Amino acid sequence: MENCYEILGVAHDASASEIKRAFRQKAKEYHPDTSKRSDAETTALFRRLVQAYDILSDARQRSIFDNSFFSRYHIRRVRKNSFDYHAWLSERSDDESRAKLIFWDLMHHREDEAVSEFKRMMTSRAGFNLERWFSREDFMDYGYILAEELTVRGEFYDAFLLLERIIKMEYKSDYFRLFFPEVISFALHILKSNIEGNTSDELALDAWERALDLKFSAADDSFFLKKMAEAYLRLGDRHTADICFEESEKLIKKDQFRTRGVYDTVKE
Repeated sequence: MENCYEILGVAHDASASEIKRAFRQKAKEYHPDTSKRSDAETTALFRRLVQAYDILSDARQRSIFDNSFFSRYHIRRVRKNSFDYHAWLSERSDDESRAKLIFWDLMHHREDEAVSEFKRMMTSRAGFNLERWFSREDFMDYGYILAEELTVRGEFYDAFLLLERIIKMEYKSDYFRLFFPEVISFALHILKSNIEGNTSDELALDAWERALDLKFSAADDSFFLKKMAEAYLRLGDRHTADICFEESEKLIKKDQFRTRGVYDTVKE
């Protein structure tokens, strides 16, 4: 029996968030499309990685694995008495310490505390910026996981703002690579299914307007503009609503014209 934790490179008490992050990082290294190893070796390593992730990402399978593996090999978890980093961060009030506390909680089974502290800092501390205190890679990984936790708790606007920053960073220099479509899909789901009705029209308008700068498809941008028009109507601004409706229709026609052009070229 192989040690799934060792394959993913995480501790035996790793949180679900840590397991997700480790899998994404390893998958980029072992995926057949990006690995520098031989095809056979890459395929074997990637399959082994996926199997380990499937086990540890499912609560029931992980419990079964833990009971069987740790019982068989008599592996015991050891907690050393050492410096309490969490307590030290908690006692400090500067932005850097609070930012690091948020991500520490996020990765140590304290997701509620992480979200609560993030919300508190965002509403009480002007200019609070998580990105400032972490490497680009850490911010993108932890920021994505934090966005997931925010959506679970109905904080869709804040989740989108994190994803917006991650998407812009990815466009400048790829990091997620094979997983970037997952990031895009996540952001689109929030924008199309969660923002309206769960936030004020003002915040929804801000999110949809920001989305127009994220290089989504013409059909997506048309959708955002239509939603913006409807929101402006609810707010009593018919003039701006008409402009948004017109721009939405233009994008639809432009997309239809482009699609017909591609279809005609293929037919020829």
